[in-house]
Amino acid sequence: MEDCIFCKIVKGEIPCYKIYENKKAIAFLDINPIAKGHILVLPKNHYENIFEIDEESIKEVALAIKNVAILQREKLGLQGMNIFQANNAIAGQTIFHIHFHLVPRYAGDNINAWPKSNYFEKDIKGLHKLLTK
Repeated sequence: MEDCIFCKIVKGEIPCYKIYENKKAIAFLDINPIAKGHILVLPKNHYENIFEIDEESIKEVALAIKNVAILQREKLGLQGMNIFQANNAIAGQTIFHIHFHLVPRYAGDNINAWPKSNYFEKDIKGLHKLLTK
């Protein structure tokens, strides 16, 4: 996609701090990190979200995520990790090229990965039935 910042990074039109690359995926440091070593992993081809990406590409992205996570653990001494991904604006997606945030976690980092909600599913059996048909 011509106006996609991530597509421009993949093509080398915009510089990045590349950490990892395989035939279908690329990983680079986030320029607006929320933790030391925050890395983005994305497919080289443009897919807007999880609903559009093909099976082969998502497998390569998953492999990249695994390899980058291991690298982060080895090099940064992190104590844990969150992997975040958003689909569509309603979920907080701001760049419409599927990407995964690998966020290293350290004691005292004050990142709230699981905010509390008032939502409670009263009909979990009905929901299960709906989703497994």
